[in-house]
Amino acid sequence: MSPVSQFLFRCRPVLIGAVVGALLAVPGLSAAAGPATTAGRPSHPNQPPQVAPVVTRAGLDPALVQGRGATVPFVEQEAENAATTGEKIGPGREAYTLPAEASGRTAVRLTQAGQYVEFTLSKPANALTLRYSIPDTASGGGLRSPLDVLVNGKRAKTMTLTSEYSWLYGMYPFSNDPNVDPNPGWWKPEPDPVTKPFRPNHFYDEQRLLLGKTVKAGQKIRFQLPAGAPAAWTVLDVADFELVAAPLRQPRRSLSVQLFGADPTGRRDAAPAIDRTIAVAKKLGLAVFIPPGTYQVNRHIVVDKVTVTGAGNWWTIIKGKVLPLAQPAPDKSVHGAPGFYGKYAADGGSTKVHLSDFAIESDVRERIDTDQVNGIGGALGGGSVIQNLYLHRTKVGIWLDGPMSGALIRNNVITDAVADGMNLHLGVSHVRATNNFVRNTGDDGLAMWSEANADGLVNHDNVYDHNTVQTPTLANNIAIYGGRDNAVTDNLVADPLREGSTLHAGSRFNSTPFEGTLSFARNTTVRGGPRDLNWDLGLGAIWLYALQSDLAGRIEVTDSSFLDSTYNAFMFVVDWPVKDEHTVTNVAFLNIKVDGTGTNVLNARVGGWATFENVDARNVGAPFVNNCGTFHFTGTPEFDVRLGAGNDGNWTTDAGAPGHCEDRPAVVPPPPPTPWN
Repeated sequence: MSPVSQFLFRCRPVLIGAVVGALLAVPGLSAAAGPATTAGRPSHPNQPPQVAPVVTRAGLDPALVQGRGATVPFVEQEAENAATTGEKIGPGREAYTLPAEASGRTAVRLTQAGQYVEFTLSKPANALTLRYSIPDTASGGGLRSPLDVLVNGKRAKTMTLTSEYSWLYGMYPFSNDPNVDPNPGWWKPEPDPVTKPFRPNHFYDEQRLLLGKTVKAGQKIRFQLPAGAPAAWTVLDVADFELVAAPLRQPRRSLSVQLFGADPTGRRDAAPAIDRTIAVAKKLGLAVFIPPGTYQVNRHIVVDKVTVTGAGNWWTIIKGKVLPLAQPAPDKSVHGAPGFYGKYAADGGSTKVHLSDFAIESDVRERIDTDQVNGIGGALGGGSVIQNLYLHRTKVGIWLDGPMSGALIRNNVITDAVADGMNLHLGVSHVRATNNFVRNTGDDGLAMWSEANADGLVNHDNVYDHNTVQTPTLANNIAIYGGRDNAVTDNLVADPLREGSTLHAGSRFNSTPFEGTLSFARNTTVRGGPRDLNWDLGLGAIWLYALQSDLAGRIEVTDSSFLDSTYNAFMFVVDWPVKDEHTVTNVAFLNIKVDGTGTNVLNARVGGWATFENVDARNVGAPFVNNCGTFHFTGTPEFDVRLGAGNDGNWTTDAGAPGHCEDRPAVVPPPPPTPWN
């Protein structure tokens, strides 16, 4: 989705030139990077401190988020919790800084040969994924730099890190050029002259590595800077450790793509051989198997009524480049890239497609919204299943265009996309996306976009459940734009950065009105509610936004936890030019835990009403209720805060009574969340 709001809401200039600083190729990141620390530093680089393994989920003790989010085959360990001779940076939540984009808002920076981060394994592992950042070049385009991997003190591998897929600059749709200017005519909060690089973001990338052997629990894996590394610094954020199973065997009643000439070394284009295998398999009623290997594909593989399966997403890798097309495609693409696509809805769509157990390693380095360079695309309904995929460096991981109905999307990993992680767009119905892990998207992590259309199509009866969505560098972790009777349940969402938050419903981007009931149930938000830089205003961990129409359909927020919100837990808002035209009504909060807000529990800047029952809040930095309504100040606010039974905390006894309004209250950072007794 386009990240730019169409109007301004009591806008004030935001002074952020100081935080962008000299982020490119200097050892010091920025003032927001945090002070150096020597705590726990060993007296000799070969004598690391004894640090027990600290396993986290979204940077927190797993007990705090139990039952929420995806069940994944790996364990997460944050670099700042490991033994290190490097420098801790953060915590920090200001946009355009390395700590803010890190998981848990903290990371470790290495600048000298021999410095390291060393993890102690909590479980056996033979593979790992490392999330990291290294500088861009002065002219953009990225560089490569080595990092040694040691197992129990002995070098096992050397990774080649890259910044070729990170570092974007400027305003939507962003640029790879550090010297880009603001878009002409677009409003911007920063004063002139613009500090260069202007709005650097999307700093991190990740890589997977097979170790070649199993490392036991209690043993150590160290990431260490070698001598002569060209990167002025290397920042390590989080490592995922996994015990990868052996490759899956070829299923019975299937055809191998190698029988039709697919090259598993990646040297020759495998797309024609895959196409031939699919054609024959469909005639014979067989599945398609892609054995272990790396297969070069630089365009779409179009699928319909067929099963395509690999040997596991660590073993079967579809890898290709973004290449210019000789002429624009009918879908307006000007580039091709590896992807598996159903037929477009205008061509009848695809049904009964099963895609599983392979990886797509794409090559997308910039955002061109007309390009169909997504991992999975087209219309895939009618009982289609997309599962066990690893989708990396795509524009969007999975973008489905309707009308289409009936698909299951489960157990996938989507990382380092330059736009959305997943988007269900234009008349999509009866799709369930469950147990997916999404990290480091350049726009909404998971979105449902019910775009208005002449045919009256509406997104309806879709579910996002048990997904983990972390660190979107723009927009929201999960966003719903219009539609009817959709649900967002049992998810774990953390660390949004700007122009969005952890959970969102908005009448935006020409969406259809909300109808029926939109359910947000049993979700946990972590470090949500960031500052919107365009408005200079703190958002809510969940925010409901009436921009183009009323939010009048039923919205239920139930049995959920809001942890460590930077500003507010809940926000209701309308854009200033239409503040007397649109309202937010018929919203119910029930059985809610709020542990930590920098400002208010509830911030209302719109007309309408909502009910609150059994909402418990603690560690709140400002009055519980901040109700400005539509800023007419005629006595009773235009937003009716209807307090029911069982609300614990200072709901009615503090200055935040339903008529209290403070435009931009000061932030009081809360203490870390703890178990609720």
